Amino acid sequence: MRTRSVTPSSPRMSALMPTIEDHTVGNHLGRSLGHAKPVFNSARNALYSRYSHNDWEHSNNNYYQLSERERNFAERLRADAWRAVKSTDMRTRNRQASNTKRLGERVHDITFWKQELANEIHAMENETDNLKEHKRVLEKAYQDTKGPLSIAEECLLQREKRVGIDQVHDHVEKSLSQEVAVIKNCQDKMRRVIEKANIQIKMNRAAQHACDKDNKDKNHAQGLDDRMHHLRNSSGTIGFHPGVENVDNTITIPMSWVKFTQENIARSQKERELSEKLRGQIDNLLRACANDMWSNFNSVNNSFNARIHESNDTKNKLQAHLAKVNHEIHDMEKAVALLKKAIHDKEAPMKVAQTRLEERTHRLNVEICNDPVMKGLQREVDEIRESVRVLKEKLRNAEQCLSRLRKTKATLMHDIGVKENSLSIDSKYCMGMRKNMPMDPKIGTIFQMPLVAY
Repeated sequence: MRTRSVTPSSPRMSALMPTIEDHTVGNHLGRSLGHAKPVFNSARNALYSRYSHNDWEHSNNNYYQLSERERNFAERLRADAWRAVKSTDMRTRNRQASNTKRLGERVHDITFWKQELANEIHAMENETDNLKEHKRVLEKAYQDTKGPLSIAEECLLQREKRVGIDQVHDHVEKSLSQEVAVIKNCQDKMRRVIEKANIQIKMNRAAQHACDKDNKDKNHAQGLDDRMHHLRNSSGTIGFHPGVENVDNTITIPMSWVKFTQENIARSQKERELSEKLRGQIDNLLRACANDMWSNFNSVNNSFNARIHESNDTKNKLQAHLAKVNHEIHDMEKAVALLKKAIHDKEAPMKVAQTRLEERTHRLNVEICNDPVMKGLQREVDEIRESVRVLKEKLRNAEQCLSRLRKTKATLMHDIGVKENSLSIDSKYCMGMRKNMPMDPKIGTIFQMPLVAY
């Protein structure tokens, strides 16, 4: 039987491990010597490796070096960890202190602008009250002009009753017309200024509201930032808010934040300046109107012996225009009704198109296709919407035109009524009424000016 040698796993083991052939030869020698017992331990015949003393020392040195490396690595790691702890702690404290300081500065800035807004709000309140008082005086003056205007118009109406040769456009009529024109012009100016005052009051309130809203927002922000400024690591209200650092709901930057408040204050200051100018205009208007009305009153009284011309042609023209306006109003009302019906007729097609689009959104998976049908439906919705917009624009223009026509109709009817009344009154009544009017300027005043009371 042929024996097979066992190959050792390493060169060192091959040098130390006896082969199977050597063990077989040893057995044969033992049998040839009469089965004598070996003089060495039988354990030496086992098939495993033996290490040398150098191997043993080499292994120990490897372990020593491994231990040394690991200990050195652990020491470096502990040192790095300690340095990281100290640096991160210092960085955290510095960052927190920096942000706390910034919060304090922010609270200081908010307080400053709050005070600026409060001062501006107070100034605007006073200016609005002053403007309201001036408007009240102007409205009272406007009401006071109705008496002189009614008498001047009554004079014109009485003189229009004349017939024949007495219907002459004389200096008295010119003076009366000028007087009525001056009073109406004063009334128009007063109405415009009153409207401007109403608008200015609204603008003042809007500017004040903007400042007040800004002030309230800053008050809220001041309270919040002040609480955050006094928040500490030991506070009981702190807690984790994961992901909040990724939330950015800001809409301004420090520059735009300051600019917003500055613009509110500047807007309020500008409106206050306009309001002050308007109050000056009101004072000047009151003086100018009082002087003009007093001057025209004296001029009419000094040249009251003339005559006026007939106004039938004017009345007929006004009536013709009124008829045309009435016809146009009738046609425009039909057009408005037609536009409203056209707009209403677009509702059903819009519902159909939008319902189709909505139902097609419920398709599944790949069936959700941007196909020609979807594009066509979208175009249909856009076209219907554009059509409705055009129709509404036309309707709005038509309604505005209709409103202007009705106002024109009212104006024409009023003027026609004035002309008809003028033709029905004899001029002598106007003369007698004018002579009985009080002529003493000390009887009364208008606008707190030395203007005679009619």
